[in-house]
Amino acid sequence: MSGKYEPMELTGGQALVAQLLEEGVTDIFGIPGIQLDWAVDAIRSQPDRIRYIMPRHEQATSYMADGYARTTGREGVFMVVPGPGVLNALSGLATAYACSSRVLCISGQIPSTLIGQKHGMLHEIPDQSGILKSLTKWHGIAHRPEDVPALVHEAFVQLRSGHPRPVAIELPPDVLQAKGVTTILQRAEFNRLEPQPNTIEEAAAILAQAKFPVIQVGGGAAASGAGKAIQALAERLQAPVVMTDGARGLLDDNHPLALTSLGGRAVFPHADVIVAVGTRFIDGIAKPTHASGDTRYIYVNVDAGASGAPRAPGCLVLSDATAAAEALLAALPSETRASSTDKIGKVKAWSASQTDAIQPQTDYVRAIRSSMADDDILVSELTQVGYFSNIAFPVHAANSYVTPGYQGTLGYGFNTALGAAHGNPDRRVVSLNGDGGFGWGMQELATLARDGCNMSVVVFVDGHYGNVRRIQQRTFGDTFAVELANPDFAHLASAFGLPFEKVDSPSGLHAALTRAKDSKGPALIAVSVSEMPSPWALIHPFVPSPVTPPANPLG
Repeated sequence: MSGKYEPMELTGGQALVAQLLEEGVTDIFGIPGIQLDWAVDAIRSQPDRIRYIMPRHEQATSYMADGYARTTGREGVFMVVPGPGVLNALSGLATAYACSSRVLCISGQIPSTLIGQKHGMLHEIPDQSGILKSLTKWHGIAHRPEDVPALVHEAFVQLRSGHPRPVAIELPPDVLQAKGVTTILQRAEFNRLEPQPNTIEEAAAILAQAKFPVIQVGGGAAASGAGKAIQALAERLQAPVVMTDGARGLLDDNHPLALTSLGGRAVFPHADVIVAVGTRFIDGIAKPTHASGDTRYIYVNVDAGASGAPRAPGCLVLSDATAAAEALLAALPSETRASSTDKIGKVKAWSASQTDAIQPQTDYVRAIRSSMADDDILVSELTQVGYFSNIAFPVHAANSYVTPGYQGTLGYGFNTALGAAHGNPDRRVVSLNGDGGFGWGMQELATLARDGCNMSVVVFVDGHYGNVRRIQQRTFGDTFAVELANPDFAHLASAFGLPFEKVDSPSGLHAALTRAKDSKGPALIAVSVSEMPSPWALIHPFVPSPVTPPANPLG
């Protein structure tokens, strides 16, 4: 590390902000508190360079940072007080960890000389550092103001190299207030992991002999921005690309080789080679996404553990997804293969026929999609239309479709969408919610109204935790503790000065979304619905469902 500036005397708070600015940070999501006063004051002194966005609850800060990171390609930064502030933000941090999201948590602490003494200081909790370490790839704590620039810089080194996952820094209040001679360090550059030539040669030799290769891409490929490289590799191989929920949009769904996970169920059994890029390649019950016993496997990942048991043995290319795809493309023979368009077209048609039969979810998905531009952003949720969107919502641009990943965080969606909206003011954001999950963050309508976000908030209202009700009914024949007492959503919107519409049909939703988008401001739309049919046989075959799993269109 080399210094960009001459050493200067700064408070720890000033050093924090100076290094954040050097790293390119322009937005921080946070709620102030006494332990952070000297950091917040330093932010206040730079109003033209850094924006402090304050929601109403610490949980929102981490979700907003995650939504910001996953839709802008820039790091998301949030700041909370120690103890309850950190604990409130953990669900968003866990979601960011699950989704390979580049998020920096800046946490306050109790005075540095009292950490671990158990004197009952304000906001003190046992082993806050250990809690943060469990949900981040790297963690640091400052003991002197001179430590702050190097810690911030190392946080961004970690965020911009290896497996993209959250990192955390703890800053005691005495360190933020004290002055020290500090040196601001040059911005951390992205440092992607390049593949070893021998593994590329091995993988290319396997692919050169493949008759029907299939590529599966996951959140790691999306975090790498590997779309162009994967598309070029797929076209060279004439290989279908199966996108997991975390990789939707890596290829435009209109591309003839692009498939969702539903389409993957049709092609995997016929693949003689499967290339798993930036994906764990296991399903929700830790069962490998294997094909036939004769299938060969190539695992491309920055984490060697993504190729181990219970997966079948294969060729491991330890590498960034983009770097590996580019290297494989260069190593493969250049001749054009016979087109797979007709074969994959059958799978696309089969997938559409399966999803079209699920109503009214299909019509709602179409209503939403037809109201949006290709690069507008949809933040899904754990709600009936949200679940279905994972396989049925057409995605046409990278970083435009957001889910909670394997964390399955009910109530994450509205707050995450707010972060996406703050980071992408020129793109319309649509937040899908059920009335159950929306209740966990509805206070953030205050943030939506205050900041005038370019965002439509859709709440499907059926008065229940719908999926819990379905599971209980199927398992026990009865339901318990699933009924909701909802607010009058019209009055709720009015209380915050927000435009509001109530609809009860897909056509009504399309019209309301179109009007909201034309207004270029925030809107709340409540959609009255009844119990919907189960789509789970199409989404996850391991989930029990009364729906019969579909037959394979390729035989």
